[in-house]
Amino acid sequence: MTNKKILLFVFILVALVQLYTPAKMIIDREDILHRGKEYKFKTEPIDPSDPFRGKYITLRYKEDTIEIKNEAEWLRGESIYVSLTSDNEGYAKIRSVSKEKRTNNQDFLKTKVSYVTDNGSNKLTIDYPFDRYYMEESKAYDAELTYRESQLDTNQIAYALVQIKDGEAVLKDVLINGVPIREIVIKDKENQK
Repeated sequence: MTNKKILLFVFILVALVQLYTPAKMIIDREDILHRGKEYKFKTEPIDPSDPFRGKYITLRYKEDTIEIKNEAEWLRGESIYVSLTSDNEGYAKIRSVSKEKRTNNQDFLKTKVSYVTDNGSNKLTIDYPFDRYYMEESKAYDAELTYRESQLDTNQIAYALVQIKDGEAVLKDVLINGVPIREIVIKDKENQK
C-alpha cells in the first residue's frame, strides 16, 4: 500500500512539473508584453521564401548591422547583448553590442552573432530572435504576399512591433503604414467578396 502512495505522489509531482514548464513560458511572455518597452524595427525585403515554411511571415530588419573595433574578437553564433535606443521617428537603433550584460539600465536584447566580416570592414550582423511572425493558417499566405508587396513599394513603411524586457523579446505585431497586417488581410478578403 505504501508503494502505491509513493507512486501516486511521484506521478502527481511529475504532472505538476510538466504543467509548470509551459505555464511559466506563457507567463514570462505575457509579462514581457505587458511590462516590456516597445520598439519598432523597420523591416526590409528578403529573398522569396520557401513554400514549405508556411504559416508565418519571414522578417528581416534594416537595423541589424553595427561596426565593431576588431572583427577577430567576435565569433558567429556567440551570445551577445545589444543595447538599443530609438531614432527621431521612433524606430529601433543599435546603440552598441557587448559580450557582457550591461548594468546601466539601458534597454538591451540578449541574442547571437549572425555574421562577422573577415575583410577588415569590421561589421557584425545580429541574429534577432524575432524573425518569424506566425499567423492563422488561412491568413498567412495572404499576409506574406501583402508584406512582400509593401517591401517593394517605397511609399509604404513596414515594421515589426517588439516588446523587450530584461534582454528577452516578444514580437507583438507586424504593421504596414501603422496598420496591423492582420487587419489589412481581413479588409482585402472582404473587398474581394
